[in-house]
Amino acid sequence: MSDSHQNAPRESVQESLKRVVELLHKHELVESLVNKQDMPRHDLVQQLVHKQNLAELQNTLDALHPADVAYILEALPLDQRLVVWELVRADRDGDILLEVSDAVRESLIATMDTAELRAAAEQLDTDEIADLAADLPREVIEELFKSLDKEEQAQLQSALSYSEGTVGSLMDFDMVTIREDISLEQVLADLRKLGELPSHTDKLFVVDNKEKLRGILPLKRLLLHNPEALVSAAMSDVPVVFNGNDKASDAASAFERYDLVTAPVVNSYNKLVGRLTVDEVMDFIREEAESDVLAMAGLREEEDMFASVWKSMQNRWTWLAINLVTAFIASRVIGVFEGSIEKIVALAALMPIVAGIGGNSGNQTITMIVRGLALGQIHPSSMRKLFIKEIGVSLVNGLIWGSILGLLAYALYQNAALGAVMTGAMILNLLLAASMGVFIPLAMHKFGRDPAVGSSVLITAVTDSGGFFIFLGLATLFLL
Repeated sequence: MSDSHQNAPRESVQESLKRVVELLHKHELVESLVNKQDMPRHDLVQQLVHKQNLAELQNTLDALHPADVAYILEALPLDQRLVVWELVRADRDGDILLEVSDAVRESLIATMDTAELRAAAEQLDTDEIADLAADLPREVIEELFKSLDKEEQAQLQSALSYSEGTVGSLMDFDMVTIREDISLEQVLADLRKLGELPSHTDKLFVVDNKEKLRGILPLKRLLLHNPEALVSAAMSDVPVVFNGNDKASDAASAFERYDLVTAPVVNSYNKLVGRLTVDEVMDFIREEAESDVLAMAGLREEEDMFASVWKSMQNRWTWLAINLVTAFIASRVIGVFEGSIEKIVALAALMPIVAGIGGNSGNQTITMIVRGLALGQIHPSSMRKLFIKEIGVSLVNGLIWGSILGLLAYALYQNAALGAVMTGAMILNLLLAASMGVFIPLAMHKFGRDPAVGSSVLITAVTDSGGFFIFLGLATLFLL
């Protein structure tokens, strides 16, 4: 590779995607034209044109980082995705499968036979194989396990023994350990023999002869201390250490709070079993954020944008069914007050405002509570104060915006009583929204459910039905 090419700025992943799409369209167009031609040795010509068209696309893919190839695969419809996947070099399959989303990975693995899957997984470290294990056929995992040495088999068993969402499911086994009774000069000599350090190595882990964690030696201390000093004199206590069964979300908070790059992972006997790295933590945070966004909308899982209609429908139907039930309940609430609406037509125009603003306010409250739960900032001792604070915010908002809406209702319909009902309904519905915005996520959290899952659907259902009932009920009492 020339120096000029090495120094050239890398194009953005969006530009790479645009380039790949253009090449795919060119390939499809030329293929279509050749198929329509009636010529001697048609099959040979078609094969040559096919190879020529795909050569440039393959060169483009070979120059991209696996994460960029994964991004492109996720952005392509299934037929084009499979064309691109066929052009990916076999020695890059494993890295790219790790990078793509679960939904897209499923579509790629479905096209690969057992030999291809095993070859792809054999390129990976044991912790990476564990990441793919849930998506690989059982026979592939069994064959892979037999091909590993005893140490790697133990590592794979260890990684698979931890539940999803724990530190152990994210930890890396590639790390450097040292003894405390050797000199820093000897440590430097041993590192030079390695030739290459594991990625994100900012510290070495000091262990005893039973592999129990004794401390850490930051690389900065290794370089700046007297090389004749012993490791025991230069090492420091471990500021943050995780157990494999700790929640990954707690570890992510610790990485953010203490600006960590790596941290040791131990078992219940304080034996060093792995390390947690910032790249794995960042991936976990991103996946959790995406999952929460989907869950708030009532989606059960991450969805391939180009999945079949049937598969997408299966992912979405649960909360849509719940929404249908809640919408029916809201319609029945309106039905109870049909007589009132017939007598005062203005009610039909004004009642969606009360429900809509109540839903917005409730979603604001629920978002704050879900965030607080995710960060571990909400404790039983503070719940009462939190509830009072949210009620206070809703009361003030209700008074302000309810008064504004009451004045607007009066200006439109010249009915002071209607304006007063509008103000009262707004205040009461915002108080209801705040109460349920606190109660729903806390209740789900208490019963071990993800408080983000479908919470926006539930709060909207409550504020719609409640808003209609409050507004129409007050109107029936005071206007008729």
